[in-house]
Amino acid sequence: MRNPYEVLNIREGASIDEIKRAYKDLVKKYHPDQYQNNPLSGLAEEKLKEINQAYDSLLRESENKRSSYKTQGNTQGYSDTNLYSQVRMNIMNGNIQQAENLLNRINTKDAEWHYLRGLIFMRKGWYNEAVSSINIAVNMEPSNMEYRDALNRIAYANNQYQNNGYTRRYSSGGGPDLCTMCQCLICSDCCCECMGGNLINCI
Repeated sequence: MRNPYEVLNIREGASIDEIKRAYKDLVKKYHPDQYQNNPLSGLAEEKLKEINQAYDSLLRESENKRSSYKTQGNTQGYSDTNLYSQVRMNIMNGNIQQAENLLNRINTKDAEWHYLRGLIFMRKGWYNEAVSSINIAVNMEPSNMEYRDALNRIAYANNQYQNNGYTRRYSSGGGPDLCTMCQCLICSDCCCECMGGNLINCI
């Protein structure tokens, strides 16, 4: 069979709408009703047969492409879901570097990606970055209570830290001040609670 695009007189890679329009026009042109009692009726019939074959071929090709795309999309979605589960497990187990490595393998930066990135930042002690990432997750999925709860916990913990106002330092002078230690502990506890655990029972 000839190239179906040539038969329908359309460009390679034409859209499905373009294929249907071309097919409709050609069927109208070579329809048997147009060649009644005409010596060219046999040629018109052969031409129409070729047009139908070309049209069917392009429709099958288009359907196969769609099916392939859907299959790849579902596989990618499953892969991302599996990676997210691994990221969560690593965060809960304290394997922050591994969690970050797994998260960076995910190409789609959706709400869950930003949420988990925020939890990783929290475990690193990067408060501002954590708030920023989880806030993005909340904005992307405002109805997700897991993300909102995490953001509220962080905000509450920060307010508690700000209100306490500790300023004493270690007597050695070289270590972190008490404020920094409290902030790290509170943030770590928030992170644990976001993942279903609890680091400090009194907070």
